[in-house]
Amino acid sequence: MTTTSKRYIVQPAQKALAVLTLVAENASGMPLSAVCKELKLPKTSAFRYLQTLVEAGFVDHDTQTNTYSIGSKFRSLAKADSSLHRLRMIARPHLQQLVTEYGETVNLALQQDGVVIYIDIVEGTHMLRVQGRVGDRHPLHSTALGKAMLSYLPEATRKTELSRSLAVRTSRTVVAPDALERLLRQAHRLGYATEVEENDDDVACIGAAIVDETETPIAAISLSAPKSRLPRLLVPKVGTRLAEVAAAISRELSA
Repeated sequence: MTTTSKRYIVQPAQKALAVLTLVAENASGMPLSAVCKELKLPKTSAFRYLQTLVEAGFVDHDTQTNTYSIGSKFRSLAKADSSLHRLRMIARPHLQQLVTEYGETVNLALQQDGVVIYIDIVEGTHMLRVQGRVGDRHPLHSTALGKAMLSYLPEATRKTELSRSLAVRTSRTVVAPDALERLLRQAHRLGYATEVEENDDDVACIGAAIVDETETPIAAISLSAPKSRLPRLLVPKVGTRLAEVAAAISRELSA
């Protein structure tokens, strides 16, 4: 670690993470004395770190044995990370196949708090192509990815999402609730959603939802291209193909 980067280290946070790591590595639980000994921490400091982690749900305290072990919050994060990794692993060959077929950029995203979060992107093969970054966030309502997932949400949940303040990304962004509802009903009927210049100028997108056994959306895939390379006549063919691929990923995830 460089001297410059060391300046930004928060020592208490670093020590708390060391305590958490130690507890996680000892599945049978650790008494306070063992934590102090392993990390060479004063008893009062170690106790405070542990109690903070207990309060946050990352560590559990067994009062009968007076030992500390991994808590539910830590386990849920680990499970979420494992699920995310599995989704990426299953989806990636399908994304690559779509790029091979169409030469356009293909995306994989999740939804959270009114936005889509890109978790994987396979760039197209054209010199001029749509480019994005993993971790980018865009509104649900202005993206084909978001519309595809919204179209599978229960009506009450969907209305809650659409009751948010909807950002106008371009002059073509649809924000009127009635118009959005019509688009979402159409997307659910067709199996894919579309948007043309609603999120970015000169960009068109087609998206399809990945769902679980109850048809609850858990992610979506999309194909993005310059508007000129995704004319209206081509949309049904590409949309149907994306819906097929999304359904295949859904089946593999449920297997």
